Amino acid sequence: MKKLMIYGASGYTGAMIARHAQEAGLQIIVAGRDGEKLAAMALKMDIAFRAFSLDDPDTIDSALEDIDVLINCAGPFMYTAKPLITAAIRQKVHYLDVAAELDSYQFAEIFDDVAVSAGVMLLPGCGGSVAMLGCLAAHAAAEIKNPARISLALHVTGTMSRGSAVSASENLSTECLLRRNGQLMQRESTELQNFDFGKGPQACFPVTLPDVITIWKATEIPDIETFVYLSGEGFPQGNLADLPDGPTAQERKGSRYQAVAEVMNADGDTLRMLLDTVNGYSFTALAAAEAGRRVLAGECRPGFHTPAGLFGKHFAETIADTRIVAFDDLH
Repeated sequence: MKKLMIYGASGYTGAMIARHAQEAGLQIIVAGRDGEKLAAMALKMDIAFRAFSLDDPDTIDSALEDIDVLINCAGPFMYTAKPLITAAIRQKVHYLDVAAELDSYQFAEIFDDVAVSAGVMLLPGCGGSVAMLGCLAAHAAAEIKNPARISLALHVTGTMSRGSAVSASENLSTECLLRRNGQLMQRESTELQNFDFGKGPQACFPVTLPDVITIWKATEIPDIETFVYLSGEGFPQGNLADLPDGPTAQERKGSRYQAVAEVMNADGDTLRMLLDTVNGYSFTALAAAEAGRRVLAGECRPGFHTPAGLFGKHFAETIADTRIVAFDDLH
């Protein structure tokens, strides 16, 4: 039976992915840097574990020797993506992750040709906003002739996990980017734009979401902008190490996510579509486990791919309670 390794499995999101993957009947091995936590987790779940750091390539190679698919859940991904991607290519292991940071996607672009030659797939963003927004963008792009520009806004609600907060804090200095004429360019992070998530317009601020890379790859729409609207508690204050692991199941249940895509063509035609789904952490865990299952079952292509490009534009709608609708169909 093929094996799925979940690296960073003792973290908040990794642990949820591991549970969903086990419930799906997959043979999983939990891995990461904290041997004590992993041992306790493996004992409770009656599965194998491997504790290893990412400092030594030979150590990583040895740990991946009998693995078929790897899901990286260990942020900040600016430190973990490159060593795991390069090891996965050497060991011919398909690489997936749940990164919300740009680094994984930039490394996937850099190593695309090498991965193709090795017959290895690189699928960063197999869960989370990249899967959500990628499917939403694909739906919208299919409904308008010759799409030339797309703006995407994600409504993030509820509390952040400790890991997400740490990753976000280490990426605060990252420049704010958009795509114009196919090229990534800097933009002002103060240029707010209104988007309607179904209850009236909300002022959203521009951010660099990985979709400026993945949607370009999947659709070749030359102009792409990404925005976020935060409701609920927003970014946590104080010592991030003191935060709880993440929101409780009840808190997630009460904090659904939405996203809007506004796509335009050269004739000035505009189409708006809305995605409504479960809490982002719940979606990420379910989508990543499902992506792992599908890749293990043979749904893969060598090189850098996106979830919407690989699994199709309906992938997000197969995850829990997710719907994508044209804005005119809301009422």
